[in-house]
Parts: sequence; C-alpha cells; structure tokens
Amino acid sequence: MATDSSVTWLTQEAFDRLTAELDQLAGEGRTEIAKKIEAAREEGDLKENGGYHAAKEEQGKIEARIRVLTELLRHSVVGEAPESTGVVAPGTLITAAILGTERTFLIGSREIVGDSDIEVYSEGSPLGTAIIGMKVGDETSYTAPNGKSIDVKIIKVETYVP
Repeated sequence: MATDSSVTWLTQEAFDRLTAELDQLAGEGRTEIAKKIEAAREEGDLKENGGYHAAKEEQGKIEARIRVLTELLRHSVVGEAPESTGVVAPGTLITAAILGTERTFLIGSREIVGDSDIEVYSEGSPLGTAIIGMKVGDETSYTAPNGKSIDVKIIKVETYVP
C-alpha cells in the first residue's frame, strides 16, 4: 500500500458507496437543485426570497461535497484492510490508553466506516501523526490543538474488519 499521505485507503464497499453518492449528487442532485432554484427565481424578488437563498445554500453544499468526493476517490487505494503486523498504519484499528483511558479507534478516513459510530482519526491528525509506525507497548505524547500534551500508550493494533 502506498504511504503517501495524500492517498486514502478505502474498502471496496466504501469506494462503491462513495462513487454512488458522487454519481447521485453530480447527476440527479444537481438537476433537482437547479429546478428548486429556477422555481424560487420565478417567485420574484430574489433579495427577499428565502426559498431561493435556501436553494442556493443547498447548491453550495452539494458542490462542496462533489469536490470532496471527487478528490477523495481520485486519491484512493481500494482493497482489503492492510493485515495488521502489530504496527500502527492507515487502515488499522487501534486500542490505546489516552490520558489513562482505553479507547479504540481507526486510523484512516471517516469515509471508510460509513455510518458506524467508531471513532476515526486521520493519519495526518496530531494523534495519527504521533502514533503512525508505533508498536504494541510503545508510548508517546503529542500536543493537542489546545496546546496540552497528551500521553498515549499503544495497547493493541488489529486489522480493521468493516
């Protein structure tokens, strides 16, 4: 698997789900919002037209999501979760003691887990950057965005199974 930080590992299921979402937004989603905007425009004065402004805002959100999905899919590697070798890597499920509390989370993209409630940290996050390459038993600390030092001990590294 590529180790370039701009590459995102995705399961085939996640890739298919995101591709379907992109297709829907870029096709039917754009058509529907264009119709809403046109209908609101026909109501008259655009300055005071709440429906028009709401539709334009929705259009902006759709276009932003299309850009995110396009970029994510363009820079993704599709396949099975990397087999755990006991080393923290993108796509692995980590159990760690963080500030003395045991937590389990995935290192990778939120898009991998879909609607699951599992915590996800990107490999580029402060936590991800601090623990990539570590092994079970290793300890480190990192600086959180609020400036506090956070201690981490790796307890378990597993293959992520969706």
